[in-house]
Amino acid sequence: MARKKVDINSLDHIFSRMVETLDHSKNDIFIISEQNRQSLLQMQQELEDVHSKLAEVLINGDLLEEETRLSRKRLGDVSKHFNTFSEQQVREAYEHANDLQIKLSINRTEDRQLLERKVDLERRLKDINDAILHADQLVTQANVVTNYLTSDLKNVGQALETAKLKQDFSLKIIEAQEEERKRLSREIHDGPAQMMANVLVRSDLIERTYREKGVDQALVEITSLKLMVRTALTEVRRIIYDLRPMALDDLGLVPTLKKYLMTIEEYNIGCQIHFRSYGEERRLLSNFEVAIFRLIQESVTNATKHGKCQSIWVEVKWCTSMVTITVKDDGVGFDQQLVRESSFGLLGMQERVDLLEGEMIVQSSLGNGTVMSFLIPLID
Repeated sequence: MARKKVDINSLDHIFSRMVETLDHSKNDIFIISEQNRQSLLQMQQELEDVHSKLAEVLINGDLLEEETRLSRKRLGDVSKHFNTFSEQQVREAYEHANDLQIKLSINRTEDRQLLERKVDLERRLKDINDAILHADQLVTQANVVTNYLTSDLKNVGQALETAKLKQDFSLKIIEAQEEERKRLSREIHDGPAQMMANVLVRSDLIERTYREKGVDQALVEITSLKLMVRTALTEVRRIIYDLRPMALDDLGLVPTLKKYLMTIEEYNIGCQIHFRSYGEERRLLSNFEVAIFRLIQESVTNATKHGKCQSIWVEVKWCTSMVTITVKDDGVGFDQQLVRESSFGLLGMQERVDLLEGEMIVQSSLGNGTVMSFLIPLID
């Protein structure tokens, strides 16, 4: 039986329509996700207001209960010695006790309503968070399919010959790319994006504080706002360095490291970073320079974030056939038996070193700091 010829143009048209549909769906999911994020911010603000009102109602309730107790005692005295009080005094005692009882009842009703509102807001916040997470997962899945259709099946005639091998290999690459994009997206959302959203909220608060509490209190809020913006800027710079330091291609490894370490020291007050390079520096292949930079970056990040150190020493030694990197800190150290197997950071560094056919040595113990050593052979 003759094999029916595949119509490549028809397949390309079908793939194009599929990609277009997926892109529209992805955009719709993104719009829904952004709407949910806006609702999330509004509900978080509303929940803070409810907490404030609830605290105020509880304080007023305690005061009303005490006043009600005293009014009842007063009413009891009036009832026992009825003849010694005037008609006006008796009426005022009864009216005062009744008025306090009504206020207390209203206070308890308001307290119950605020508690119900608090529980409802917390439940809705959880639901919205779950919806945002689900939307992110859907977008990731759509990206995997879209990239696969547009990249791996672009030349569908040739792809049909080795479809199974190409699919397995490509999906692994695309999934890794999408996981990295998802991680970066989450970092931006939870870091700078969230901080900038808070800046907008705080700017409104400053205006209200200025009107209600005056200049001094507004200046306090402005100081807090400046700190928040500075923190957001730090996060943005860190993310840029995580993506790829732009100076690496232009200046090379050592100048880029100097600039990076100066930036890290600037934003980690109380921690001094000492850098030295020995031997004749030279340019390496791009993938080697990036890998070495990442190894030092991960080691310094661990020292500042987890090591709680006051000093870090970074040394790069250039030899004829090898470059040796040492990152040492005076921090709290860690138990290698407990940490090494569960640390994705250490596993990632080991994988980088293995790809470069090098060697990684970790020296650390509780209370004695950490020394990370990397021996990387050079290729001429």
